Amino acid sequence: MASIESICVYCGASKGADPMFAEDARRFGTLLARQGIRLVYGGGGVGLMGEVASAVATNGGAVTGIIPRFLISRERAFAHQAEMIITEDMHERKRLMFDHADAFVALPGGVGTLEELVEQLTWAQLGQHKKPILIANIAGFWDPLLALLDHMRATAFIGGGNPVEILVAEHVDDILPLLEAATAKVPEMELRGAQPHLAVDKM
Repeated sequence: MASIESICVYCGASKGADPMFAEDARRFGTLLARQGIRLVYGGGGVGLMGEVASAVATNGGAVTGIIPRFLISRERAFAHQAEMIITEDMHERKRLMFDHADAFVALPGGVGTLEELVEQLTWAQLGQHKKPILIANIAGFWDPLLALLDHMRATAFIGGGNPVEILVAEHVDDILPLLEAATAKVPEMELRGAQPHLAVDKM
């Protein structure tokens, strides 16, 4: 039975229009610190990224930021105490974020957040990892995506042997209990494994 030691959080480099986004990001960071769970995130000091990471750090928690060199000036690398890993490109960043995490949480964000979330859903759908993936549906932010996934199921593009398994938390306080319950079902070796790679047949 596996347990969560670290969580990768995907979220926006801006705070968004609703103050609840930042409030809940800070709340989640505080909960991570209190539970002794390491935050793995994109390394920025702005937006929701900065909010969740600052909350972890100021409450005595552990933070690992992973940021490409070209984004350091744009996203202002995190200023608090943290392990900071600088990569040469986005591909290396995403690989290391996967390797360092036992589970994934998507807070509100933009296209980059969506892309990172969908990549993990795709790998999981293809059976390449079993790390839990959760959407933090703060103020209904992810409702359109959840509706699209339902539409894909209804039109038979998702389902059968290729389900998309995703957890949804409407309240921040529900995130960790949902992830812990899901993680308890995953064997330790499958949770801690390195990023999988699909085999490619050469013609």
